[in-house]
Amino acid sequence: MSNSRPRALVTGASRGIGRQTALALAAAGFDIAISGRTVIEGEGTIAPRASINPTSDAVLLPVEGSLEATASEIARLGSECVIVPMDLTNPVSIAEAVSRLHADWEVLDLVVNNAFVHRPQQSFLDLTDDSLRTSWEGNFLHQVLLIQLLIEPMLARGAGTIVNMASSSATYDPPAGPGAGGWGLGYAASKAAFGRIAGTLNAELGDRGIRAFNVDPGFVVTESALARGGTEAIAQGGGYPSADPAASGKVIAWLATSPDAGRFLGKVVWAPKLADDLAAQEAL
Repeated sequence: MSNSRPRALVTGASRGIGRQTALALAAAGFDIAISGRTVIEGEGTIAPRASINPTSDAVLLPVEGSLEATASEIARLGSECVIVPMDLTNPVSIAEAVSRLHADWEVLDLVVNNAFVHRPQQSFLDLTDDSLRTSWEGNFLHQVLLIQLLIEPMLARGAGTIVNMASSSATYDPPAGPGAGGWGLGYAASKAAFGRIAGTLNAELGDRGIRAFNVDPGFVVTESALARGGTEAIAQGGGYPSADPAASGKVIAWLATSPDAGRFLGKVVWAPKLADDLAAQEAL
């Protein structure tokens, strides 16, 4: 690591898996930069889970969580925290966020790409050009642009770890349609493309000190999931047990620091299983 304390960026850290990952990394000794759209508590809103009609799609749902709240918890753990507001739908916002981050920290040890763009998921016959483009840009194109900007200082130093939060929707067929316990093609296809980034980084930049991992957090009932509703249908329809959102952070900290982590390159790391394995090893 380049600093006495390693430094990480966690995107989408105002709530959910991103927040829990940021806290787990802080507890593991990282200083943390956190990004997201909601800076102040009480201002968070999210889109509905599925598209029912144009009127319902336009109604945003209030949701708990903010970057300021996450930063406060990180500070209580004794870690430095930098708040970097960022909107993945806006490439200008991404460039400005990276510029602000590099002004504080020239280089990162770890980047956790947890944030994603959620549009109300549509059935196949209802898919629109706008919804497909927004999902594709936010969950793939702009993620590539973000990594390109962040990875240059890592390459100059010759070391860095990228962790991308994968989704089972990219590889498994939905058990039902959007709003009935499944997911839509727009989201799943964009996450499938996102899942190809890590392998490309390893193939092209592995010999320059870059390691990239795909981590699947499992089915996590987050604040956003609760606000949208429908989690029971997803769990029952697909037989998905709820996973611990903190497991991903513990796994990511291990991947970023352990010399044994290389065995997971080229694989999708199932966070609940690896977290249990690591806990069992610690108990010995």
